[in-house]
Amino acid sequence: MAVAGPSTRKRRANRAAQDALARRTRAPQAPYVLSGQDIGADVTRRVVERVLRRSETALGPTLDDVAYETIYAEQVRLSHAEPDLRTESDRAFVGRFRHELAHASEERRRVLIHAAVERYAQEIAGHFKLPAYRVATRVVPPALSILLNGFAVTRPHAFDIDDRVLVQGEVRTLLALCRIGTVILVPTHVSNLDSLVLGSVIYRLGLPPFAFAAGLNLFSNELIGFFMRHLGAYTVDRKKTDPLYRETLKEYATLLVERGQHSLVFPGGTRSRSGAIEGKLKLGLLGIGPLAYRNAVQTGREHPNVFVVPCTLNYPLVLEAATLIDEYLKTDSGAHYVDARDEFDKPRRWLDFLRGLRKLDERVHLRFSRPLDWLGNEVDEHGVSHDARGRRLDLTRYLHVNGRLTADEARDSEYTRLLAARIVAAFRRDNAALPTHIAAFVLLECVRRRRGRLDSFRLLRSLGPELGIPVSEVTHQLAAALLELGRLADRGAISFASDVSKRDAQSVLRQALATFATYHRVPIVEQRGDTIHVLDPGLLFYYRNRLEGYGLLGAPDMLGSGAARARHT
Repeated sequence: MAVAGPSTRKRRANRAAQDALARRTRAPQAPYVLSGQDIGADVTRRVVERVLRRSETALGPTLDDVAYETIYAEQVRLSHAEPDLRTESDRAFVGRFRHELAHASEERRRVLIHAAVERYAQEIAGHFKLPAYRVATRVVPPALSILLNGFAVTRPHAFDIDDRVLVQGEVRTLLALCRIGTVILVPTHVSNLDSLVLGSVIYRLGLPPFAFAAGLNLFSNELIGFFMRHLGAYTVDRKKTDPLYRETLKEYATLLVERGQHSLVFPGGTRSRSGAIEGKLKLGLLGIGPLAYRNAVQTGREHPNVFVVPCTLNYPLVLEAATLIDEYLKTDSGAHYVDARDEFDKPRRWLDFLRGLRKLDERVHLRFSRPLDWLGNEVDEHGVSHDARGRRLDLTRYLHVNGRLTADEARDSEYTRLLAARIVAAFRRDNAALPTHIAAFVLLECVRRRRGRLDSFRLLRSLGPELGIPVSEVTHQLAAALLELGRLADRGAISFASDVSKRDAQSVLRQALATFATYHRVPIVEQRGDTIHVLDPGLLFYYRNRLEGYGLLGAPDMLGSGAARARHT
């Protein structure tokens, strides 16, 4: 019989404490996640009514303007789309739409706009199924355990996905707020595994399932797509630029929250290509807070409050890191989208990744930040908002004009920008520095000092296995970085992982080197005697970037030069 070591016993004790907390403060379980069947018709009606109202104003776009903008945006997208059933269906619809619009009466234009919005709403809609949710939360983790252990059923807990996720931060407050209002969880976005990790944690904490937006690429795999469709996911096609589509998507997300559905939104929009913490957020879905709150107050909902909870996810290794950083380094402008067939779509790579975590006893770090209201003010466990001086706030007055609750797009947009700034600050404050991040940062800084004033792109191009960095130099710089990180953590500027803060430089380096050699096809770095050699500069850059912008070791930011001028989210 195997005897559990100290680290295993500690994790089990932490897990037992989390389970006990969840039982004491368990939020009432919702029977299902609101889906397209529940809200699709209302989404379509609201969007169409707004479009019609705007068309009747002197400065608003006409129905022709709206319709032809839809046609143009879709034709541009479809000209670059891969041929498949969805693409052919969209082409056929756009063709009919354009043909009918050319000879349509005013009444027929209204019908066509309604048809376009209804089509978008049906495409976006989620279809939650409770049986699928039960399967995913009860069957999948044990199945993974069996796969990872070669069907060694005598060790059913040899790999437990919950045991590999360290949950920290404002857990108690999150549980309390889910009972008295609606929570929008806004995580950093590292990997397509994020949704599965967060879903597992939400279930383990005793919370009802959250609705969440999932990129279209996640539905391309039949097995993954099945669970996504039935676990509360609704579809986001990030390649669709049509304003009518984006308005429909925002209305869908708003109506979910307005009706009390806890939701998960990745405010960065897509996985971080560079590996860095998101510094600039997409404001579209973040803006649902004031809209949902105002609508809930106006309709007399019992618990209209909307709470925004940032959280950070940090992985010692990232499943899709090689594809993501390759995409980033090839990009000269704006965010491109990684092909759906990256590592996430390959079950064998999943197993390699999970085996790596098990072999090295590594964990994913998830930290819930202090909750915010939709203005960006901190919220206590009773749902009360406080300003910077600790004074209690009445949020309804921020939505009044002349004593009445009133919609104001410009005002709400400014509120959303304030919220985004507070979320970014929370991301940076609760970012967990792991051995792979710290070692990668130090190694690349040692190289940069040798290479002089090269920009990021040229620096990475100049690296090769022939360059050896003395281990003594690396450990010296690592010790300095650990000291600086400790000071930053004391000031609340970053989260220092508890299993790192108590280690010395040599043990952190050993852990990082062992981790780097575990999953990726080519080891990122390799120790040869008394020197360390870089074998994959791109991946070293990727893991290094998690600590970008903290001023460690006096290093300059590397994401603002060369090929890195592209956005790093």
